[in-house]
Amino acid sequence: MKIIYFSWLKEILGTSEENVRPPTNIKNIDNLIKWLSAKSTKHRKVFLKSKSIRCAINHQIVNKSSKIKNKDEIAFFPPFTGG
Repeated sequence: MKIIYFSWLKEILGTSEENVRPPTNIKNIDNLIKWLSAKSTKHRKVFLKSKSIRCAINHQIVNKSSKIKNKDEIAFFPPFTGG
């Protein structure tokens, strides 16, 4: 699974993307966030603000209860505004 980070998430983690292989019990975005939070101190810091983080699966904006699959591309980013 490819995880992509944007904006301040990328800055805190020090990377814009990573490839991960979550356990089979990780079935949705919320579970993935909890699993990623346990990976490192930087991940925990990023996902402490998980309520303000938006996500997308394969370029489609989704909510945190959305189901995920191993071959998905998941993106995490802060809220955005028009302009």
